[in-house]
Amino acid sequence: MNAPDTGTARDIVIGVDMGTTATKAVAYTVDGEQIATASQGYPLDEPHPGHAVQDPELILGAVLQSVREVVAEIGTARIAGLSFSAAMHSLMALDAQLAPITPVVTWADTRASVQAERIRASASGLELHRRTGTPVHPMSPLPKLVWFREQEPRIRQEAAMWVNAKDWVLLRLCGALVTDHSLGSSSGLMDIHRLAWDEEALSLAGIRAEQLPELVPTTTVLDGLTEEAAAATGLPMSTPVVVGAGDGPLANLGVGAVRPGVAACSIGTSGALRVAVDRPVVDPRGGVFCYALTEDRWVIGGAINNGGVTLDWVRQEIADATTPIEELLDRAGEVPVGSGGLLMLPYLLSERAPHWSSIASGAYIGLTRAHTREHMVRAAVEGVALQLALVLQSMRAAGLEIDEIRATGGVIKHPLWQQTIADAFGAPIGLLAGQEGSGFGAALLGMQALGLIESIDVAARLQPVERVVRPRPAESAVYRSLLPVFDEIYDALLPTFHRLRRLAPSLPVSH
Repeated sequence: MNAPDTGTARDIVIGVDMGTTATKAVAYTVDGEQIATASQGYPLDEPHPGHAVQDPELILGAVLQSVREVVAEIGTARIAGLSFSAAMHSLMALDAQLAPITPVVTWADTRASVQAERIRASASGLELHRRTGTPVHPMSPLPKLVWFREQEPRIRQEAAMWVNAKDWVLLRLCGALVTDHSLGSSSGLMDIHRLAWDEEALSLAGIRAEQLPELVPTTTVLDGLTEEAAAATGLPMSTPVVVGAGDGPLANLGVGAVRPGVAACSIGTSGALRVAVDRPVVDPRGGVFCYALTEDRWVIGGAINNGGVTLDWVRQEIADATTPIEELLDRAGEVPVGSGGLLMLPYLLSERAPHWSSIASGAYIGLTRAHTREHMVRAAVEGVALQLALVLQSMRAAGLEIDEIRATGGVIKHPLWQQTIADAFGAPIGLLAGQEGSGFGAALLGMQALGLIESIDVAARLQPVERVVRPRPAESAVYRSLLPVFDEIYDALLPTFHRLRRLAPSLPVSH
């Protein structure tokens, strides 16, 4: 459809961020002002060990309700369009009538661990990663599809289409069945160099290209809403809908980390480190992912499972659950850097980057009677920082030059986290005044697609750095000496992780 060449300051785009536990709709003007927001949660169901699924109807309902509330709050102002962000790696099956026959299988579902480890260890495992940009890990749709082929042949036979959650929501909103290059690049099924479904991956998954949606650019504009969707949201049927992208790449856009050399580091429950580049690339060892943002902008990096959740566990089970987290961190900050030789592998929820193995579990290494609770708290913070430093190391191994890092997330608010990350990276960390993330990124992408802004590069101006935390030379030197030791522990313990996994059924955690 035709869009205006430039937007006015009061043109409004609603960014719709479909997250793991909630959908948030946020309305922005083209100058970055947030004028309305609404969110609606939904459960992440775990009916059996390894399962992490969601009801697609609840997700759709949350999208409709959050958009409806924002539209009502805005009132008579003109809404130029909707633009979408979504959690990556989801998968669901549709029948011939395009009705769901499975729940949404999320990135957190680990049923495909055996399949992922088998593919990863095969002769073609690393090449698949390099071609598709997606690590071979149970989070991604490729191993999930292999699991369905092996464990659920009835569903495989009945499935006419395999889609992600955003594909299905857009089908219900607009009547179009498409998937964007961003979520396609996180499926393990798309050749990132050809922007087409990968024949070997499809063969491995046991599906045909016709069973997947049409691949389209993230800036694709769908021509309006269905009558039902318009009534449910309070928007005109003619409202343009921008297909959008995955939440990881859009988080970079949302914090202004969109030019080469500027990385975004986010630490919440989990964590991630990503940098935007102008062409797809994966490091030789397959330590990083490579996902599309636009046709000429890609995001390379790695996500870790264990960020703030690590400290939450230490506080609950080792320190004192009644002590405020800020006080625990203040006390841990009095412990010397390096925690007196105590290292923690923070793999409480297994791990992703840069090893991409679901086998790993947590460990304290170097524990002695001299160590206190404060040492264990600090070692947990340092373990997360060192894990992210390994991701940074893999990004540099992919040939990426990183000269600025922007940090966001609830965890990063405490000075101990801020300084530890800066010291472990050996690089300055820029802290932002706003932390809008993927929803803002979706809105900005929508503004570019609709011709309201010239380029998504305006994001850097709209999200300025408020304060910089600089690394301390002596402390950075300590972390440089510890990083190879930290990395070696994973390799040394890998055989033990495998043996424990085999013994796990006979070693229940509780009665």
